[in-house]
Amino acid sequence: MTRPERSTTAAIRFIVWVALRLGRTAARLLLPPICLYFVLFSRKPRAGSARFLARALGRPPRFGDLFRHYHVFAACLLDRVFFLNDQTAAFDIRVHGEDIAIELMERGEGCLLLGAHMGSFEAVRALGRRQRDLRVSLVMYEENARKINSVLNAINPALSLEVIALGRPESMLKVRESLDRGHFVGMLADRTLDGEEEIRLPFLGEPAAFALGPFQLAAMLRRPVVLMVGLYQGGGRYDVHFERIADFSDVPAAERPGLVRWAVGRFADRLEQHALSSPYNWFNFYDFWK
Repeated sequence: MTRPERSTTAAIRFIVWVALRLGRTAARLLLPPICLYFVLFSRKPRAGSARFLARALGRPPRFGDLFRHYHVFAACLLDRVFFLNDQTAAFDIRVHGEDIAIELMERGEGCLLLGAHMGSFEAVRALGRRQRDLRVSLVMYEENARKINSVLNAINPALSLEVIALGRPESMLKVRESLDRGHFVGMLADRTLDGEEEIRLPFLGEPAAFALGPFQLAAMLRRPVVLMVGLYQGGGRYDVHFERIADFSDVPAAERPGLVRWAVGRFADRLEQHALSSPYNWFNFYDFWK
C-alpha cells in the first residue's frame, strides 16, 4: 500500500505483447535476468524473502533459494497473462477439492473465496473452463483496485468489470449482489492494514497478524468461506486446492464472533501447511511477523 510500483503500464504492455505474440517459452527467457536484478538490488524484499525461507526451510536460505523464490514469483506473474486470457490448454492444472466448488455452485448461494499472496489466484480460471457457470469477482481496496484495473486493461480489457473496490458507499451492495447471483467473491485474506481489526496467531513458529474483516464479512452476509490456493509446481503444472473453512449460512448471531475467530485460526493453519509444502510460492516479500 505504501511502496511505489517499480514498473509502468507501458512495461506491462510490452511483457504482455511478448507473451501473447511470441509465446510462453520465449517470454520465460526474460525471467532469469529480471529475477537476478531484483535479488541483487531489492534489499527490503530480499530480506523479507530470507526471513520467510529460513522459517519454512528450517535453515538459512542460500542465494539459490532466494533466486528460486523470485523466479517462482515471476513465473506466476507471467502465467497470469495466459490465465487472464483463458489460454490454459498448455498447462497441467490439477484441481483438488473440485467437488467443494461444484456443490456451492449448484446451491447457487455464492461464497467468499479466500486466497493469499501465494501461488496464482488466477489459476481458478482453469476450473472456470470446465465449469462454465463459475463466476468470480475480486474484492480489494480502492487504490489497489485502481492499479489492478490498469494492469487488467493492458492484458484483457473485459476483465476490469470483475473487480469490486472496497471503501466506496456501494461496495457492500456490490458484494451482496454478486453473491446473490451465485458468484464466488474472492479476497486475499493474509494481509492486514493499519487500523484494521486483527488477531495474532501462531504461524511458522511465531505469532503473526491476520485480518478478521473477510471472515466478519462472511458472517454478516451469512455465506460459506472456502480457501483457494493455486500452487506452482514448476514447468506448466499448478495444483489448485479448494478447502472448506467455515459456513455462516445458518449460524445464530450470538455465535458468529466465536466462529469468526475459529475460522481465522483454521485459515492460518491451512496457510501454514501450504507454505511448508510449497515455500517458494509465498509472495509476501516483507517481514510477515512484524
